[in-house]
Amino acid sequence: MRAFILLFASTIALFATPSAYEQGKKLYFGKGCNGCHGISAGGSSQYPALANRRKPFLIDKLKGYRAKKGATQLSQIMIPFAIGLSDTQIDALTTFFSEFKESSSHDKTERSSRGDGGS
Repeated sequence: MRAFILLFASTIALFATPSAYEQGKKLYFGKGCNGCHGISAGGSSQYPALANRRKPFLIDKLKGYRAKKGATQLSQIMIPFAIGLSDTQIDALTTFFSEFKESSSHDKTERSSRGDGGS
């Protein structure tokens, strides 16, 4: 009976742990990344889109910023945000970006900042 209770409790704990995607989403909004990159991580005319980018590319970028490397003045803005990130947090953020599946249909301001649609 005791073994059953331990197995049951550990199973519940396993499923109660948020997925890497959910952890990344929480970090994205908790650290204010959406202030520059947008609610749907779609970027703007000044800041790059992060949604649905390749995970290895994103990991490389975040680890570079964490190591205080920024190729341009604009990219150097990321250094203070990345310095405190752990490998686990970088994995969660990049999972959120690379597997992005949130709806952006409600975010009209983000779309309008990306240009006039090519006209």
